[in-house]
Amino acid sequence: MSDVSATAISNVLASIYRSVDVSIINSIADLNNLILRQPDLVFTGMKYLPGDTPGQKIWLAGYLEQHRISHTGSAISAIKFEQDKPQSKRVIIDAGLSSSKYLVIKAGRRASKDALELSFPLFVKPTNLGAGAGIDANSIVWNVAELNAKTKALYVDRSADSLVEEYLPGREFSVGVLKQEFSENYMVMPIEMLPGPNTNGERIISGELKSAKLETPVSAVTEPLLRDKLSALALQSFIALGARDYGRIDIRLDAKGIPNFLEANLIPGLIKDSGNFQKACLINLNMPYKEMILHITRLGLARQSKLLAVHETQAFNRALSPVSV
Repeated sequence: MSDVSATAISNVLASIYRSVDVSIINSIADLNNLILRQPDLVFTGMKYLPGDTPGQKIWLAGYLEQHRISHTGSAISAIKFEQDKPQSKRVIIDAGLSSSKYLVIKAGRRASKDALELSFPLFVKPTNLGAGAGIDANSIVWNVAELNAKTKALYVDRSADSLVEEYLPGREFSVGVLKQEFSENYMVMPIEMLPGPNTNGERIISGELKSAKLETPVSAVTEPLLRDKLSALALQSFIALGARDYGRIDIRLDAKGIPNFLEANLIPGLIKDSGNFQKACLINLNMPYKEMILHITRLGLARQSKLLAVHETQAFNRALSPVSV
């Protein structure tokens, strides 16, 4: 979470709640200091921090759950899918939902035409990076030579394996999912992404576009049938991944106009006046930033109350249990 996001969120929470602090987590020591304070709720804005050994990841949600501290958003079991795009696609496909055919090319490996079971054009991106990282005008490839050039670039520049998918040429959408309070139902909020053409004339959301000051234009989805199809796929994908409370599902249409799952973002950016999740809430629900933040917070606090009730019941039952000697 950026400093801008942390400040905006803490300002909203401080207007309602008595004690609100911002914790900067850069190490396991920082995380343990947070645990010692025993907050009622942690409003999370990061997935993991590096561990003591190379490649080790300490997942924030998992660490908090181990210490029985409630946090906003999804549990660790779902958040890990966001960092493993091939596995999330496999879960979606196994659930009977639409997502383009794909394969993974390991870092440093090359593809051969004979072994390739996908049809060109293909779309190539890192298996484990978000925010458009590694996506550029060379991500759409039309032959094996271009494919190997792109996978090599991801290996050299990002040390990343490559997720190779059959390219979806249709319109792109981002669908916000937000749980209703006092209910198991969800509000599903599609918006259409309207990127301009890149140097090749293709409309894709690249890392450069996501990092630019001018954000990708978006619009409401007003076609009833398309809206229903997008909403159904997004909610079914959200549930299949085991997500909870809130998140974003990205979808793109294939050549026949059928919605296909692209990827999930279960800790979407929450910068004020920015980001597709906030835009989805505003366009679909007329929900302003402050109410969105408070809504997400109340969902987490409600779960924390249930967690305390379970622990109190378990402690009471243990107190009544006979002791063997």
